[in-house]
Amino acid sequence: MNPRLQSGNEFSPEKSIDLVVGKDQEGTRLDIFVALHIQELSRARVQQLIKQDCIRVNEISSKSGYRVREGDKIRVRFVAPESRLDIAPEQVPFDVVYEDDSLLVLNKPPGVVVHPAPGHHTGTLVHGLLYYCKDLAGIGGQLRPGIVHRLDKDTSGLMVVAKTERAFKGLAGQFRSGKVKKEYHALVHGIPRAVCGSIEVPIGRHRKKRKEMAVDMEKGSHAASDWRKIEDFLQTFSLLSVRIKTGRTHQIRVHLSYIGHPVVGDPVYGYGRNWWKGRKFSAKGEILSPVTRQMLHAHALGFSHPITKKEMMFEVGYPDDMKDFLRELESLERG
Repeated sequence: MNPRLQSGNEFSPEKSIDLVVGKDQEGTRLDIFVALHIQELSRARVQQLIKQDCIRVNEISSKSGYRVREGDKIRVRFVAPESRLDIAPEQVPFDVVYEDDSLLVLNKPPGVVVHPAPGHHTGTLVHGLLYYCKDLAGIGGQLRPGIVHRLDKDTSGLMVVAKTERAFKGLAGQFRSGKVKKEYHALVHGIPRAVCGSIEVPIGRHRKKRKEMAVDMEKGSHAASDWRKIEDFLQTFSLLSVRIKTGRTHQIRVHLSYIGHPVVGDPVYGYGRNWWKGRKFSAKGEILSPVTRQMLHAHALGFSHPITKKEMMFEVGYPDDMKDFLRELESLERG
């Protein structure tokens, strides 16, 4: 049975329909596949949603002409046609780590939303990219020009952006196939008993809180993360290196929470930003400075250059807030 929309009403952006490609549907164009499965959407409307990045394959931006494969998970978000945004270039701070004619690698500061969304119509990374690189408009979709992956608003660190259609296609393919190397550093609550480990449990949309993700053994998408302990502090916190083999929404935050070590400062999957109010962390009675965001940083990013095929690897240090907080922990640890 095809999914049905409520009469006369498309879903709002925070709601979605998930489709899974069967063996007999493999090779169908993405726009045709979606139009066949959601009767209320014309093929033209499907193509518009794809351009707005409201239809994604395995959580990766795709083109209308993408040929679906068996097992592909397609998420369709609905926005009203009149909600389409005109994005004006705007100066937004970010550091360029590397740039050539095909792509750029940037260091996203915490607090910056990647692309426009309800409640975030200005000041996003997309606005800043259009200001920095005028030729990005139209590459990969109106709302995400050149962007083939994303970081949460309060996650800092490395992102790669395509500057040409050819680079976009090549990078998107690497993300889709899991060939991109991604390493994050996360400050978490608690001290893991082991020095390293793997987490391999499926993640899906929370069944009641639709803006959140959750471990879902029945309907979730395969998700795999490897972690390694770098350092621990005050018998209370640990700094972990996390390498993700898949790229599910909120994957690291959900996985670390699942094993009982949520990211410090995570207001959704952790203890929030005020957990340590009034808590003492040494014999002298010191109280830690407040944390205003989740302590999660995209530390390293590696991929094959989509044009030259050269293997590329980048690393970037912590932003000031995370660096200062870790120094504070180290100071208390020394006593």
